[in-house]
Amino acid sequence: MTKPAATIEEIAASCVAKQLRLLNRVVTNIYDDALRPLDLKVSQMNILVAAAMMGTARPVEVCEHLHLDVSTLSRNVERMKARGWLEVVPEEDGRSQPFRLTSQGRELLDKAIPAWSEAQQQVRRVVGDGFLEQLNRAVKRVKKGPAPG
Repeated sequence: MTKPAATIEEIAASCVAKQLRLLNRVVTNIYDDALRPLDLKVSQMNILVAAAMMGTARPVEVCEHLHLDVSTLSRNVERMKARGWLEVVPEEDGRSQPFRLTSQGRELLDKAIPAWSEAQQQVRRVVGDGFLEQLNRAVKRVKKGPAPG
């Protein structure tokens, strides 16, 4: 019987996917804890920010920008519309359901900025500036797409 190239111990100790998922949960919890008094999650805040930046946000563009699947976005948008943070922008087509911030959503976003800033600083302390620089470079590479060759 041949020995596998990687051992169970090696996978348990060094799997990048496992480490990134752990880090993602820790970082998400920091932001969610900071935003909880506003009854807001960081995933929802990212959608509000995208809508604020885009003016009229088309679901396909938001999904591409945030790397979300359509069902996750639509589920979040429905909840956020029910809370009065987003509204559908009527279009002749009627299929794409673009949306925008309401005045209540804009107000919430303005209130969330100090909590987000505090969470951002806490995350910086947890992961370190060197990691953030590497993370920013990695994200730029991912956004560019696969390298040729």
